[in-house]
Amino acid sequence: MAVQPIRLFGDPVLRTRAEPVVDFDKELRQLVRDLEETMLEAPGTGLAAPQIGVPLRVFTYHVEGVLGHLVNPVLDLSTEEQDGLEGCLSIPGLEFDCIRAAHVVAAGRDMHGEPVAIEGDDLLARCLQHETDHLDGVLFVDRLDRTARKAALKAIREAEWAGAPAPAIKVSPHPTFGRAL
Repeated sequence: MAVQPIRLFGDPVLRTRAEPVVDFDKELRQLVRDLEETMLEAPGTGLAAPQIGVPLRVFTYHVEGVLGHLVNPVLDLSTEEQDGLEGCLSIPGLEFDCIRAAHVVAAGRDMHGEPVAIEGDDLLARCLQHETDHLDGVLFVDRLDRTARKAALKAIREAEWAGAPAPAIKVSPHPTFGRAL
């Protein structure tokens, strides 16, 4: 397992829709372990593969003592909403109020390809939505109202990490068939 560098706001990989996972193999299991270790080291509540430069539909989460992951997630959102502070490891040190669905059912697969369904409220619901957004190239600041988004973008421009160079991409020696970096 290895802690990976987290991509920051402005890195194009964060704005690119991730590809579905089709191979549930050793490399996927290593990716999940890397995501977990990186997320826990940060520390964070969730981390999506694009945040470490891998454009695949995988994320991990650690909410209320439960560590998990989801591959190729599909969300079913409640109509009831919650409002609360939200932050992001790719936008470090900044939090803003963001409206999300209050309840979520997330269906997908585990790292072995077995079907999984995760049901969550409150923080888990927020995390599942936030990480799935990453897989679609959406950042939580995109979900803010106009005034809050303007303030968030100003804070991002003024952040000490703004404009930092992206980490170097390590190319796998294994064939990826266009499904990963």
